[in-house]
Amino acid sequence: MKKRAQIDDKYKWDLSPLCKNEEEFLKGLDKLKPYLEKFKAFIGKLDNKKTIWEFLTLEKEFDKIVNPIALYIHLKADEDLSDDHISELKEKLNQFFTNFSYETALLSAQLNKLPDELLDDILSDEKFKDYQRVFENIKRSKKHNLSDEEEKLLSGMDFLSGFSSNMKKLSDVDLDFGKIKDSKGKLHDLNQSNYSSYMRSKDRVLRKNAIKSLNGTFGKFINTISNNYINEVKANCYFAKIKHYDSALESALFNEEIDKNVYLKLIEKVESNLNILFDYFKIKKNILGLEEFTIYDHMVDIGKTEKKYSNEQAMDLIRNALSPLGEEYVNLLLQAQNEKWIDVFPNQNKRSGAYQTSIYGYKPYVLTNFEGGLDDVFTLAHELGHAMHSYFSDKNQCYEKSEYPIFLAEIASTTNEILLLNYLLSNSKSKQEKSALLNKLFDEVKGTIYRQTMFARFEEVIHQTIEKSEPLTRDKICKIYYELNKKYFGKVKLIDEIKYEWARIPHFYTAFYVYKYATGMICAINFASKILSGDEGRNDYFKFLTAGDSLPPLDTLKSAGCDLIKDEVFDQCFKYLKGMIKVWKENN
Repeated sequence: MKKRAQIDDKYKWDLSPLCKNEEEFLKGLDKLKPYLEKFKAFIGKLDNKKTIWEFLTLEKEFDKIVNPIALYIHLKADEDLSDDHISELKEKLNQFFTNFSYETALLSAQLNKLPDELLDDILSDEKFKDYQRVFENIKRSKKHNLSDEEEKLLSGMDFLSGFSSNMKKLSDVDLDFGKIKDSKGKLHDLNQSNYSSYMRSKDRVLRKNAIKSLNGTFGKFINTISNNYINEVKANCYFAKIKHYDSALESALFNEEIDKNVYLKLIEKVESNLNILFDYFKIKKNILGLEEFTIYDHMVDIGKTEKKYSNEQAMDLIRNALSPLGEEYVNLLLQAQNEKWIDVFPNQNKRSGAYQTSIYGYKPYVLTNFEGGLDDVFTLAHELGHAMHSYFSDKNQCYEKSEYPIFLAEIASTTNEILLLNYLLSNSKSKQEKSALLNKLFDEVKGTIYRQTMFARFEEVIHQTIEKSEPLTRDKICKIYYELNKKYFGKVKLIDEIKYEWARIPHFYTAFYVYKYATGMICAINFASKILSGDEGRNDYFKFLTAGDSLPPLDTLKSAGCDLIKDEVFDQCFKYLKGMIKVWKENN
């Protein structure tokens, strides 16, 4: 692999708008230090509009200094994770933040305790209009606040995050998954990083041994893992109860401003459309020529294209695919390329994977490790979707309302992927190429819509068991998970070890998070379908892209014609998928 110095500068991001160099970073850090005493001066005084306004003004002034240098050092560190000097500078900033947060923790508590009369006065004052969402959420959350002493006790219970840490230490450090054999008897090292590549292999023996060994290894420690997870669930239910929520699910949804009916409708609609997933399995079974389709066959690649793309070819392809979004959008993609928003290629010790990040008032930044495969093209399109969402939110909203919520975060990126896939399908020149693209689509649909909904249902049942004061045991957890697999995989033959799969899913330690992946893809398919149908769909989509956090997330989607309370959004998604299944059947 190349060293970073060997990569052409035109393929590296330009961080100079954030911070020109280390000297400027250190000067920025020095500018921050006097702000600690300025903030501490507000402790005990946030009880009137004048002082609250002065506090908010100071906070905004502080953010303008800290945000660019913090993002700069974060991105510099990811260029070369082995650079100890940059890591030391990053740690200096982290230490400042740690101390700053500790010293000013009471300020947030004070704002959360503002009386309703003062909150109503602030909300009716035009001067505070940009902060409307902030104070609306403070007022909305008040009924779930505890006394100062109780909140102080809870804030010191960070040790309860240890259940997640236990899982990570066991899963990522202590467990040894050994070696597995392929069909020729050759041994291969197995770990969680290479597991997916084995499951996509054409070698069926390798796939079977991979899934049995990986899940079986977790099964050997299922008593410890179950006990750890049960205590995680008990903690979730306990905190929900003392914070006056009806359930842990309600607590998670309340914090995101999501109607419980959206969660329930997702499960209902997905489970009533399992036949689409079953049709996918049948097509895959026929293409692979299998007499029996098993759980270790569902991930295997079909007709994977070996075509390689240069970065320039990938960007041209993406721009063509996203042209239905209009001239401004396409020109911004060119601008991202020319103004070096993107750090394109892998280099020694560069952070793996891909992400997008941004701060208000600056261009977005994208990290990829582009190596020329079709998956890399989709990853690039995905991250540029995030970047465009950030760009348009910042352009159309004030600072206080610019950061779109997590619930909406994956929609723009996935919309880009759906548009790219539709473009490739419409321009595919062979049955094999079309089949590979359709397999990619339904592999994503399976993993994002169906599997994440199955995970969500699992979480719901597990938490309800504790909330009903029913015993939750190792065997009960494994049975619940196995039965859900039977339901969601239909006639696919399972293996006994699949009952342990839940034990390796890290997202279960962030309760009721996974459903957002499913709703995000459903919204993306809805938006993409409408965009391809004409200008009205594109105009609605831009209402979404430009909304930021100006409205609650469900209202943002509703204003863009994507109302998750109604059946239509779900029905449109599954109608599209049924159409794609029909295309695939006809292609074969």
